[in-house]
Amino acid sequence: MTEDSVPSGDLSGGTECVLFDLDGTLADTAPDLVDALNAVLIGAGRQPVTLEHGRWWVAGGSVRLIQKGFNLSLKQASTSPLRQQLLDYYEEHLCEKTRLFLGIEKLLSEFDRQMMPWGIVTNKPARFTEPLVKALGLHDRAASIVSGDTLSRSKPDPLPLLHACDESGVAANRTVYVGDDLRDIVAGKASGMATAAVTWGYGHPSQIPNWKADWVICQPWDILERLRLNQGAPNN
Repeated sequence: MTEDSVPSGDLSGGTECVLFDLDGTLADTAPDLVDALNAVLIGAGRQPVTLEHGRWWVAGGSVRLIQKGFNLSLKQASTSPLRQQLLDYYEEHLCEKTRLFLGIEKLLSEFDRQMMPWGIVTNKPARFTEPLVKALGLHDRAASIVSGDTLSRSKPDPLPLLHACDESGVAANRTVYVGDDLRDIVAGKASGMATAAVTWGYGHPSQIPNWKADWVICQPWDILERLRLNQGAPNN
């Protein structure tokens, strides 16, 4: 579908809930995650990586960071004690540099003003999700927060998204899922939701058109316009 196409089901003007991925969609967590990787690299006598280079690994979580940082296979990275070192460091420095992406707070505030429920569905484990969401000031505002280990399955399985709909009291076919990774779009489509892929996250821009999301979103406020909820452009 093109950026100007209407998604299947035509949710424009009929959306009742918006769900978001966390890392790379709502919050720029890459600075703290790359710092955690660099702490492990330096501890192992390796050279650190730049944020510009390492941020593209963040979508794959701690396994991908260790895999790329230490040139390991996925299997080796998933069982390496280096991964636990990274997670332990990250837990202690969870929200030192992490910030909401520019425009996200205005978008969520507008949803709050219009009493549009919104939620968070992430593959991040709850031990990190819950304190991070609290630190970002989102915890008491979200209608649902589903972490990667809340249920028996995580994205790209649709179960977490459907669970968030149940908690929000809104049907999946009246919901939009917004994310920055192919798994987000796959999960959204499998759940029967409309999907929006954002360009400001950790998905390579050249790959985003291949995901075939219903919309490609270049800035947060555009989500309101796509849903025909826009009440005027933001001040900044």
